[in-house]
Amino acid sequence: MDIIRQLQEELEIGYGQAKAAVELIDEGNTIPFIARYRKEATGSLNDEVLRRLDERLKYLRNLEERKSQVLSTIEEQGKLTEELRAAIQAAATLVVVEDLYRPYRPKRRTRATVAKEKGLEPLANFIGLQLTREPLETEAEKYISEEKGVASADEALSGARDILAERISDTADYRIYIRELTMREGVLQASGKEGEPSVYEMYYHYEEPVKRVAGHRVLALNRGEKEKFLTVKVAAPEERILLYLEKKTITRNNPYTTPVLKEAAADSYERLIAPAIEREVRNALTEMAEEGAIQVFGKNLEQLLMQPPIVGHTVLGWDPAFRTGCKLAVVDATGKVLDTVVIYPTAPQNKVAEAKSILKKMIRRHGITLISVGNGTASRESEAIIAELLKEIPEKVQYIIVNEAGASVYSASKLATEEFPEFDVGQRSAVSIARRLQDPLAELVKIDPKSIGVGQYQHDMNQKRLGESLQGVVEDSVNRVGVDLNTASASLLEYISGVSKTIAKNIVAYREENGRFENRRQLLKVPKLGPKAYEQCAGFMRIMGGSEPLDTSAVHPESYEAAHKLLKRLGYEPEAILNGGLKGIGRKIADYEALAAELGVGAITLEDMVKELEKPARDPRDEMPRPILRTDVMEMKDLQPGMVLKGTVRNVIDFGAFVDIGVHQDGLVHISQLADRFIKHPLEAVSVGDIVKVKVLSVDLDKKRIALTMKGVE
Repeated sequence: MDIIRQLQEELEIGYGQAKAAVELIDEGNTIPFIARYRKEATGSLNDEVLRRLDERLKYLRNLEERKSQVLSTIEEQGKLTEELRAAIQAAATLVVVEDLYRPYRPKRRTRATVAKEKGLEPLANFIGLQLTREPLETEAEKYISEEKGVASADEALSGARDILAERISDTADYRIYIRELTMREGVLQASGKEGEPSVYEMYYHYEEPVKRVAGHRVLALNRGEKEKFLTVKVAAPEERILLYLEKKTITRNNPYTTPVLKEAAADSYERLIAPAIEREVRNALTEMAEEGAIQVFGKNLEQLLMQPPIVGHTVLGWDPAFRTGCKLAVVDATGKVLDTVVIYPTAPQNKVAEAKSILKKMIRRHGITLISVGNGTASRESEAIIAELLKEIPEKVQYIIVNEAGASVYSASKLATEEFPEFDVGQRSAVSIARRLQDPLAELVKIDPKSIGVGQYQHDMNQKRLGESLQGVVEDSVNRVGVDLNTASASLLEYISGVSKTIAKNIVAYREENGRFENRRQLLKVPKLGPKAYEQCAGFMRIMGGSEPLDTSAVHPESYEAAHKLLKRLGYEPEAILNGGLKGIGRKIADYEALAAELGVGAITLEDMVKELEKPARDPRDEMPRPILRTDVMEMKDLQPGMVLKGTVRNVIDFGAFVDIGVHQDGLVHISQLADRFIKHPLEAVSVGDIVKVKVLSVDLDKKRIALTMKGVE
């Protein structure tokens, strides 16, 4: 297989692009580095395409390796024909390779192997020829043997049928046809115990064509089956399959052999082929469903991580609770913790007056302008108290409800213990809730992406695959934004291209021992950070107020010489970068191709360089919608059908989007209500963090359900 050609066709990119990307990956370059600094070579392939390419490259190489193993094993057996070799080499998937290998794979003892041990294979061959002109019992009697354990002609024929059934089962072409037919015309069915209430009741009498099943339904059925509420099966077009097998197996109309071969075909399908094909179809559906869910999870996570930081505010983080009290932490604009306290305004203590008094003093003392409230237990009661308080004070303070998913995981982690050894779990959680508003990316990287809660059925899928995919999303997001080398935590640094956990800790240790970094070259003094790691990471590290103005930008040190030449050519000093004096320099360049050749760089690199110099250290998150800040509270009972509200998209799933409209219960905008046009997936209309206008369709107070629409909302 020409792997490069295969990647080109699958990803619909140029052959040269695929070849360059593979070479760069093989040289040990990271995806963020290739996406940002090797655009010339790859024709500007973005990180999303490069990750898919990397994934498929690993699969295709694994496929080629498996083909070699299979060919070698069959050759050792002396059974490798040129036709079989060509079929294995042409196989496009591991499943087909295994189909072709099946007849030659070492088998556990089966009914067929037992029959062969009894010497019945020649009888099976005789039946397969379909030439006999007398009853098969006549031939079968020759195989009766007390020594081999064959007591009768019927027993001999039964053993021969088992051998024929296994041969049919082992024929790759038959399996491929049956699998494709089942995928195309099979029906996925589910049933449940009548009268037993569960969340899976909608699937108690369910059936749907396999080719049309939505991913989220596959994952729901899998979970229902795992929890023993559902029985799930694939109903294949059995009659057509049996006719196909008979047509392939019976080549002569022989009254003696035809009935036996029909029985062998039916037995082969029912006992050997059907269970395996059902497993494979279910696995294929699950893999497709998981892949779709992982992609949605990844998109949601990316949007969440890329939410704009709220800078310049002293924030009060509020971790709400009942019995144990609400934990508060005050964090200044740089993220430094100024104060922590526990108040008890909620049940059972209900010390509202005392809590308000403490809060008023804290707001005055620290100049708090924003309160970040976790959306967990007792958040509704906490919000009501905050709304009352804001009416009683002269200071202009706003609040926001933040998704606290993962805060408790972080606060109990080894990392949080190292960061705040003197704090208890509640105080750490309050700090996290405050900081994830100030800089969502810097705080959320401390939490396992799977714990952030912006997916669906995440516990029902391949955890390794999910983890790898989400790590890639975090890595791409961190590198897209870049980090301040003199303030970034080890948790943030370890996601930077080329930086391992060990190197991240070494950077922080070096900073603590030697003071701030003055230029990027100093990174080479960090233990274990060699030239290759420096090449991969340097462009994503920012140094403000250092000795080299270009260090504030995403211009890579390998292009500094060209950047200085460019500035000189245009009549600027490097210091002009720092005061925004290079805005509009792109308009002074008439011919990018000619200037790039003069500077010794590619035209794409030059364009990127100019963009950076015009707006150094620009934050791509600035283009994202700002969160909604509130000063008053609403409850679910206040909602009426027809009300138009502004809300924040909290989660996007296959069948719709959940929107926070400020009443502690996210409303669902079903996919059919997301847009006036037809959309295949909600992500075509909305993303996590979007600020949207919605209209209330219905409210179910008992089931705590809110139905919303975005159709026709101005």
